[in-house]
Amino acid sequence: MKTAAQITFAERLGRMLGRAWRGCAHLDRRAQGWLLVRRWAPGAAKATLLAAKLVAFGLLLYSTFWLALLLAFAVAAAWVARNADWDSDEATRTEWRYGPAGYGLYTLDGHRIDPHDPEDEQD
Repeated sequence: MKTAAQITFAERLGRMLGRAWRGCAHLDRRAQGWLLVRRWAPGAAKATLLAAKLVAFGLLLYSTFWLALLLAFAVAAAWVARNADWDSDEATRTEWRYGPAGYGLYTLDGHRIDPHDPEDEQD
């Protein structure tokens, strides 16, 4: 029987996020104290820190938006490339077949396009 209980991944993640939150709150209190030592009014210090947080959050959202848009275009381009019918151009389609000049590579309008010498053909 085990004497110590196992810590789950969820609990470990929650503790890590809690420590990060406490660290951010501690940095916020230190920044506010630093502003108060420099004789800022308490309301002005709070407002300045709130404005800085909002600007940082706005920049995060702005960059996330552009990254998501870039990802959406990449996915759309991959989807279009996957579903494109690259052989649909009928003007350039060729095929190997017997034609007026013997067996060879012919275009759809009947012109032989592979190099050949009619004198070399064996009957």
